Order: sequence, then C-alpha cells, then structure tokens
Amino acid sequence: MRSIRHRPGRLLGLATATVLGVSLIGPVSAAGAAAGPCAGVERVKVPGAEKQISACLDDLTTAGTVASGHSIAAEWAGLTPAGATNPSGVPGAQIDGYFPDTSTSNTDHGWNHDSQFVIRLPERWNGGLVVTGTPGVRRQYANDFAISDWVLAQGYAFAATDKGNSGAQFYQDGVKPGDAIVEWNHRVTQLTRAAKAVVAQRYGRAPRRTYAAGISNGGYLVRWQLENHPELYSGGVDWEGTLWRKNGPNLLTSLPATLREYPKYAATGDAAAHDAIIAAGFAPGSEPLWDYHYKVYWDLTQRIYREELDPGYDGATEAGTPFCAPGTPACDADYDYATRPRAVKDAVGRIALTGRIGRPLITLHGTLDTLLPITEDSDVYEKLITSRGRDKLHRYYRIEGGNHVDGLYDAYPALLRPILPCFRSAFTALEGWTTRGDAPPADATLPRPASGNLADTCSLTAG
Repeated sequence: MRSIRHRPGRLLGLATATVLGVSLIGPVSAAGAAAGPCAGVERVKVPGAEKQISACLDDLTTAGTVASGHSIAAEWAGLTPAGATNPSGVPGAQIDGYFPDTSTSNTDHGWNHDSQFVIRLPERWNGGLVVTGTPGVRRQYANDFAISDWVLAQGYAFAATDKGNSGAQFYQDGVKPGDAIVEWNHRVTQLTRAAKAVVAQRYGRAPRRTYAAGISNGGYLVRWQLENHPELYSGGVDWEGTLWRKNGPNLLTSLPATLREYPKYAATGDAAAHDAIIAAGFAPGSEPLWDYHYKVYWDLTQRIYREELDPGYDGATEAGTPFCAPGTPACDADYDYATRPRAVKDAVGRIALTGRIGRPLITLHGTLDTLLPITEDSDVYEKLITSRGRDKLHRYYRIEGGNHVDGLYDAYPALLRPILPCFRSAFTALEGWTTRGDAPPADATLPRPASGNLADTCSLTAG
C-alpha cells in the first residue's frame, strides 16, 4: 500500500542466503521427506511474489538462523521468558521475499520494502502448515522463537508476514483511516494462499491441514481470518488477540483512562485514580506492572493507533504529544472515543470483529494482561462468539497471572506466568480437535501453579 512518508532504517542482510542450485526434484516419501536435502527448492515459486531468495539450512530454528543471518533476534525481544526451552536441529529450506507494495517501512535485508515474508520448509514434513502475522508492529521474524521453532520441530511448514507495514509509524501507510490495519488482514490471506501453493510445489501435495496462529495483533489476525476466510484454515490459536469493535470496547476506549489517571496514582497513590484505572478494565493485582506499561506501552499505543483510526483528533500533529498532561490541546489523555465523529467509528468498523468464526478456535488470555485488559477483550470476544451461535467451535482459557508479554515474567516471577507453554498445549489440543475429533478441555480459568517449571509447562485443565 501507499506510504505517506519514508522512515529510514538499518540495513540487515541475509549473511548466507543464496539462490539454490539443486537440480533434481526428488520423490516425496510417506514421511514427507523429499529425496536429498532441500531437493528442488530452487524451482519453487512463491505465487505473486516480486522477490524471493532461498537458502538450504542445517537448522531452521533460531538456534541456527540467528547466527546464519536468517532471523533477527531483536524482532522478538521481550515476547518470551528467558527460561523457555526451545527445540533445535530442524534442517530444511527458507524462502525470504516480498509481495508488490509501495510502502517502505521494513528495512530488513536492505530491501526497504514492505510485505516481506518468510516461509520455512522442513526436510521432514508432517503434512501441515502454520501461518502467522506478527504481534504489535513488529516484522516478519517476530514469531520465530515463540511459534516457528516449536511448530517446525513438529514437522510443520511455517510462514509469516510483516503484515504490509511495520514500526511505530505504521499509520503512515495508506490513504484512508484504517487502511494500514485493513492491509494486515489482506497480507495474511495473501501469504496463506501463496504458502499453500509453495508447500504443494515443495512436497508434491497440498497441506492436509493449515492453522493460523498469532500473538496480540497476530491473535486479532487469527480471529479475523477464521471469521472471513475459514475456507483457508483448519483452525487457529488466538494468543490474546486485539479486539476491535465499532462501538467499543477497543484499545481507544481503555487506554485514555490510564494516561489521565496513572501520573496521579504514581505521584501520590491517589485512590480515585487507582479506581479509575481498575474501572477501565485493568485487573486488581496488576498494579506492579503499571509503571512499566505507562512508560513503554500505554502512551505510545494510544497515540499511534488513534492516529491510524482518528488522525483528525490532533489536526496536523502526527500521533499526538507524548506523555502530555490532561488539558493540553488534543492530548490523548483526554481522548473520548464515545464522542468522536461517526467517521471514526466507521474506520474502526472496517477492521471490527464479529465473533462469526467458521473454524475451531482456541483463545488464550492472561488475567493480568496490562495492555489489553481481559475483561475488555477476550471475555467480550467469547460472548460475541456465543451470541453468533459459534460457541461449539471455540475454547477459551483464561491464564491466571498471564501478562501481555511473557518477557516480564523474568522481572516478576512471583506474580506472573508465561503463556508460551499454554500456547503449545493449546496447539496440541487444536491438532487433536481438528484431526481426530478429540474435544479440548472445557473453557476454564487456569490457576497459576505454586511451583514447577512455569516457562515450559502448562495444562489446559483447571484441576
């Protein structure tokens, strides 16, 4: 999509990426392994791609790809706990490239081109494909540690997209309010179709099952895909997806209260300010996390998403004034979504969710999520799904002590619980649900274990 302003960035090259010179497409065995490592990958074409490069790698997981230049650790920084154990040693092929686009916010590989993707094809394939969009405004490698490593080790092919724009100025992409986020949905659909074709070329048959998975904005994308393109997927795992509703709740209805009230609470412990933040949906018990989220997430998130959906609020100013005091002209601390013009609601309506899912979906959300409060997000989405008569397609697990990013578990090990292992348990449950008809455990709030390896284990039962 059109980029209004170019933002210069760093150049990140693929240290060892080359176009392969393998000359023979080997037969596919029953186990899904082609004859010879990466056999025939140089002939694989990503439908619709403007550019693609391929590499045959000894290890497609982050244990190998960071060192070889085929992944970038900074793109997933802070998302996972330091103690998480990941698999490694998965040989196969990686294809990097981009689809036609006119915006340039993604500087990875020195391409200065958006709509970048990565597709990984393990040597030993299990017949499945996992497709992801990235959390936040991160780039295409953001899910590498949390999702790619683990599903590759299970034998899945993996594909991820940067969603068509990235970075804190993502709102510069597009012409109309909401265009940048509309593109996110389009790019996931585009990549899913292309990745299915790539898998068929590589292994000689189409994937038997295709799953969508994602964190935060990536979880939103899972929801949207299963509502709007269920024909492309077998199911999905939604890890604390962002909820957009035309008349609320959404990010723009919960965050302004934190910007107004937190400075008073931080300065004096003001009880009324505290209660106003709780009333906005933020959980009692999350108070130790408020300072970090105010400084890192609340202010920035409110301003950039408001600029994307309601750029007229601050006139010619771009994304407001950071950490402005209430009463400052056009301050986001004073933002009141309910009183904004109809055009603003219409912009949100373009990206809104309905709950009308068409494939099995498992939702995970932490009770101490301090960016997307659970009572204003997944609790609401679960009710939407039920109201649409789709509750038989849904399982919802509230993770006691879960926060929006698992990285904070290392700073608050007595308070928080990583969601990463619960994602893996949920994915396994989704497999059984969609392949054997094994119903996952009933919806539950999963209690935080008092002891044990919380970074690597999670049961989906409340007992």
